Amino acid sequence: MTQPFYVSPEQLMKDRADFARKGIARGRSVVVVSCRDGIALVAENPSPSLHKIGEIYDKIAFAAVGKYNEFESLRQAGVRYADVRGYSYDREDVTGRGLASVYAQSLGAVFTAEQKPFEVELTVAEVGSDVDHDHLFRLTFDGSIADERRFVVMGGAAERVAEAVIDGWTSEASFGEAIRLAARALREDRTEPLTFEVAVLDRDSETARGSRRAFRRVFPDELAGILDGDDALGAPGRA
Repeated sequence: MTQPFYVSPEQLMKDRADFARKGIARGRSVVVVSCRDGIALVAENPSPSLHKIGEIYDKIAFAAVGKYNEFESLRQAGVRYADVRGYSYDREDVTGRGLASVYAQSLGAVFTAEQKPFEVELTVAEVGSDVDHDHLFRLTFDGSIADERRFVVMGGAAERVAEAVIDGWTSEASFGEAIRLAARALREDRTEPLTFEVAVLDRDSETARGSRRAFRRVFPDELAGILDGDDALGAPGRA
């Protein structure tokens, strides 16, 4: 009678973690930056339709790197969770911390119970009344969660990009300055042209636009002006 193949739990968890890290390292980087005007989300993304950045609820956004089908399923689940909770209780009961906790439970369950872990890393961003009240929750493939400050960088070149961001970050930056900082960091040491996906969580959305929805995308024409030095965001387009 043959002996069943045995792998120690420690080795199994290590192999799963190594597998997930390699998958994430192949992804293009994402930068999420808290600034004076709100939170800017900038991703290197050549696809005009497969978004790495998305809206979850009124003041909450989602950014991810890794396998698209996996993080898109998580984004959709987050939207459903937020809609049901906001409808069942109150819109103020939908928070970034609550959403991040749900994601952490889901990622942790997949990592420990399923044969293959999710090859994803996520950020849940919630804009507050000022920089000190912004929340940036970073979640890794195993369900670990961290409450970050100032900015988050995810993806293959995260360490290099983070070094460039920290050198130029300031709490008084406008959206234009924050987006240019993130774009410069993503471009550093790169020779090929990059295509960016950009969105913002506007701190003053209710005052400026009369809407409790803080999320809006920055589309290519407007982004070109910002990267050329224009600090002002144009009139809101479609979200």
